[in-house]
Order: sequence, then structure tokens, then C-alpha cells
Amino acid sequence: MRVVAGKLKGRQLKSVKGKATRPTGDKIKEAIFHKMGPFFDGGNCLDLFAGSGSLGIEAISRGMEHVTFVEKSASAIRIIYKNVQTLHLESQCTVYRNNVFHAILKLAKQKKQFELILIDPPYEKGDYSNLLNTIVKSEILKDNGLIYLEHSPNEKIVFLPDYFEKFHDKKYSAVTSTTILKRKQ
Repeated sequence: MRVVAGKLKGRQLKSVKGKATRPTGDKIKEAIFHKMGPFFDGGNCLDLFAGSGSLGIEAISRGMEHVTFVEKSASAIRIIYKNVQTLHLESQCTVYRNNVFHAILKLAKQKKQFELILIDPPYEKGDYSNLLNTIVKSEILKDNGLIYLEHSPNEKIVFLPDYFEKFHDKKYSAVTSTTILKRKQ
């Protein structure tokens, strides 16, 4: 696993051992970031279900100023810290070991807002409707902000059309689909 583009292009990332996490493949990462940017002019990113931190680190490499990683697995948190330290990104990253719903509420209380939210839960275990509703109620996504969802093709994303517009939707393989939502102003 590596950083695909930007200032950290080609740098190797450690991944979490075992099958508890499923890293986004380089080709999918390249395609989805190309749709979203491909580069950013600053901003804040929230990486939910962060796993190894690969998606958030890609966002930093492509120009995001700061990434907040949220992950509940202790072994994944250790890998995120290793990747962040290896790439000398400590000043650009915050790491929370927490349930994503609790983390969102905590960030909302701190009045944090994000231009980009990355959501990549274990397939068939993501409660996308509840998660999107929580994001809407918490007001953590800035106007015109993007939400990236990686999911199984079997999962249908109900995306609150009054609040979001579907920006991109694509099936990449028998096991991976992506949806990008844009917050309406």
C-alpha cells in the first residue's frame, strides 16, 4: 500500500494485519481522488473508520491541511500513528480512538467543520443512513463539502436529497462501489 499522488507520492504505508480492515486499493484511491480533486487547496478532512489512515494520508498528500482520523480498533490506531510518524505528519493529524458516532458529536461540540469526510466502514456493517443523518444534524460538513463512501455494491445509499446531491457513483468491482456526495448550499 502506498500514497498514490501529491507531495508524498510513492511513500509506503503500513497496513493493519489480518482481515479486520480492508484497505482501499491504489487504483480505486487514484480514481476517487481524481474525481474529488484531484488536489486540494487546503482544508480539513475527517477520516471515519480510518483503518491504516491511508485515505486521510492521501488527502494530506494532495493538499489538505489537516486530517482527523477516527478508528476504534487499537491495532489500527497503532498503525495510523506509525504511518503518521514515518511521514512526519504529526502536526497535520489528530487521531481519536472512538466510535464514529461519539467522535462526530465530540467534533460538533468543538465546532469543527470539514471540507471532506471519508467513510469506509467494514462492508455490510456501515449504518450509512444513520451516519449521514448524524453528519447533517451535527453540521460538521461545510457547504459544498464532499463525503466519500466506500461500500459493497449490495448496499444502497440513501443520501438525503434535500441536503446532498450525488456527485459520483461507481461500481469498481464485484466487492467495491463508491459514492461521492456533495453538500448543497
